[in-house]
Amino acid sequence: MFLQRFNLRQTAPFIALLVLILIGSLVHPNFLTYSNLIQNVAARTAFIAIIAVGATFVMASGGLDLSVGSMSAFTAGAMILFLKSHEASGGALLIAQGMGLAVVVGLFCGLMNGLVVTWGRIEPFIATLGSMVILRSLFTWLANGGSLSISPELKDVYAPVYTGSFLGLPIPIIVVLLVGTVAALILYKTAFGRHVLAVGSNEEVARYSGISILRVKLLTYVIQGLCVAIAVILYVPRLGSANSATGLYWELQAITAVVVGGTLLKGGRGNVWGTLAGALFLETIGNILTLSNVNVYLIGAVQGAIIIIAMLIQRGLNRREI
Repeated sequence: MFLQRFNLRQTAPFIALLVLILIGSLVHPNFLTYSNLIQNVAARTAFIAIIAVGATFVMASGGLDLSVGSMSAFTAGAMILFLKSHEASGGALLIAQGMGLAVVVGLFCGLMNGLVVTWGRIEPFIATLGSMVILRSLFTWLANGGSLSISPELKDVYAPVYTGSFLGLPIPIIVVLLVGTVAALILYKTAFGRHVLAVGSNEEVARYSGISILRVKLLTYVIQGLCVAIAVILYVPRLGSANSATGLYWELQAITAVVVGGTLLKGGRGNVWGTLAGALFLETIGNILTLSNVNVYLIGAVQGAIIIIAMLIQRGLNRREI
């Protein structure tokens, strides 16, 4: 009986995704085309999916990060400013240096969030809400209230990172699969992954087991920052610019993907592959609504309803397991 419930939790996101794909195929004839499913749905899911993988670690440990959208904007802004200031040198080497800077900025932002939560002992909701406002304001300051863009020539050099393909698959999809695989190995096959789940399940028991609570939680926020940086590296070549709307509501989408994927909001259980399925689920809904000529502004309302429904389902499953 327990195995059946466990399998339901693990497979539910994929079943829901398959049902949604079936519905989409019935709603619009172009839904199942390669250009729509791969280039529109899967490739555009990459940003949220990668960020949501990081959020899986944070939430599985009992934490929360509301700053990922603002962190994305700030990291993108810092990267673009660096590229703009060295445009004369141009070329792939400059792009690689910009990517390295994005990773450093993302790791630093994640580290700061982790330190405020762990050593500062501030509730994750409040800590990351504060950093969300700070980082969004810093980006606005860097952009002087407008937007930041790289030159068309540099964008042409950088564009293949988003538009290119390998073995028939777009680069963003390959990156998502690599990130998901590494994350799954860490969460399911390493001592650190087991510690993350133990801390999220019961901090007191984990502490008596000799687990460093502060170190584990700190590292989950660092992982979140790294995932944001990877997402930004893929995002910048898409448009070659960033503005005040960059990353807006990404935190909502990431949290929704994680919850829909089967990770418990209170911690103790994480599902990396379920998170990726949850991110695809959200993008697929948006795609179906777009193909059906539904007002684009209603997509956010649908996503908000989904997270509420997902929480109700989780609560029902938890009651059955008691």
